[in-house]
Amino acid sequence: MSKGRLLVIGSGPIVIGQAAEFDFSGSQACRSLREEGYTTVLVNSNPATIQTDQEMADIVYIEPLNVETIAEIIRKERIEGVLSGMGGQTALNLCSELADKGYLEKLNCRLLGTQPRAIALSEDRELFRETMIQIGEPIPRSVTVNSIEEAKKAVETVGGFPVLIRPAYTLGGTGSGVAYDEEELVPIAGRGLIYSRIRQVLIEESVLGWKELEYEVMRDRKDNCIIICTMENLDAMGIHTGESIVVAPLQTINDEDHQRMRTASIKIIRALGIEGGCNVQYAFNPVTREYRVIEVNPRVSRSSALASKATGYPIARVAAKIAVGKTLDEIPNKITGMTYAAFEPTIDYVVAKLPRWPFDKFRMVETKIGTQMKSTGEVMAIGRTIEETLMKAVRSLETDRIDMESEIWNDKELEDELIAPSDKRLYAIAEALRREMPVDKIADLTKWDAFFVRKIQNIVKMERELVAGPLTPELIRRAKRMGFQDESIGKFANKTEAAVRQERIDNAILPTYKMVDTCAAEFQAETPYFYSTYGSDCEVPIS
Repeated sequence: MSKGRLLVIGSGPIVIGQAAEFDFSGSQACRSLREEGYTTVLVNSNPATIQTDQEMADIVYIEPLNVETIAEIIRKERIEGVLSGMGGQTALNLCSELADKGYLEKLNCRLLGTQPRAIALSEDRELFRETMIQIGEPIPRSVTVNSIEEAKKAVETVGGFPVLIRPAYTLGGTGSGVAYDEEELVPIAGRGLIYSRIRQVLIEESVLGWKELEYEVMRDRKDNCIIICTMENLDAMGIHTGESIVVAPLQTINDEDHQRMRTASIKIIRALGIEGGCNVQYAFNPVTREYRVIEVNPRVSRSSALASKATGYPIARVAAKIAVGKTLDEIPNKITGMTYAAFEPTIDYVVAKLPRWPFDKFRMVETKIGTQMKSTGEVMAIGRTIEETLMKAVRSLETDRIDMESEIWNDKELEDELIAPSDKRLYAIAEALRREMPVDKIADLTKWDAFFVRKIQNIVKMERELVAGPLTPELIRRAKRMGFQDESIGKFANKTEAAVRQERIDNAILPTYKMVDTCAAEFQAETPYFYSTYGSDCEVPIS
């Protein structure tokens, strides 16, 4: 017998900043609610999704995503609760409107998971700012404005140009930008006011060049909180996290600073009253070791999907169960069979996310990247080292690249590419290293941490070793551990892919498979989720 009827709102059409990751989370949520005995009703305007399959939800509506339609479905199906955090910014905005316009109260329906107050505290820039000040968490100096004239006056208040413009209630950096003078401020602020649901933008002091870090946090109704995953953007502040290369876990932050931000993340999710998953973003100054809270996503986000895949922790599934009253210590971990969702995931590998831009199809589009998303997809790779992970990710982009081969740049063009990034920045860094540009200079031009530049340098050094030869079994073994595929090794060593493969097999240089088990092999685990690597024990069970 059903416990009741719950509505899951999808994210609608696939647009930049909101794509398949929300189909993934919505599908997980539907399954999770059905496990708990609820009748699930799904509404989405996009039929080309997994979640609209009849097997995912009990009842599926393919309808426009607007407040009137949602309210009518709630009335018709006698919905008792609406899940607010699984359909991205679209669902969050709709739930806010349902509450603001009185539909939920009128129809005797409640929001599940993130409540209207928590949504407002996170999404309304002024309320968020006030909340952070109240709990003593540092934020960039900022002023919320509702007109162009107010925006002009706010610049002086935050310390002058450059300033960052952030609209409220938007996704993927829509309408945001960096203004270096008033001439740039006016059009960016104007667009931001148009895109914001409440015609509000934040004029914020610049923290350009600071590191951008992310913490994925989960909280239940009993105030149990855990950190699921930490993520570090290779590109500094000024590049949208959806446009940046991201690695997990944190690589260049010491434990003391990590613990400060970990504690802050838990304090923030408690202050906002969020139940379920949320993503906290920080700017971190590596010189002074100061941090600033940039924003909080009070929902399952694009980063949540990455964190979920990176750790094996089913964030959307757990968040859905929390929304219907379960606590973290009541939700079993299906992978280990002996731990619970309150057990923080531990990983013994490195994950990298690379954006996929459509500039090969839209050739007239400006390829420089910044505060607004232009990428239409992303790839994730898992490996034992950063080098291996990046090489795997590059090959997965479906751009016909098999390694970090160079574009054709003269020295001036190359330096410009390092300073003002485009989709080719990773390959520009590799080319600069091939031309013997010092690591510290590259780090200064790109604002990347020198640690990551040295990882690219290791790949370039391996290219040179392969060119110099001879191609010994030990050299092949080291190249494979660094993520080079046979074709790439053959290209540099002037051999065919088949010859390299045969040499590798003859010397028993074979891939092994490691389990993504959420616990770094601390407990016995069982899951069909593996990644391939070289030089480690194989964890695939023998059948």
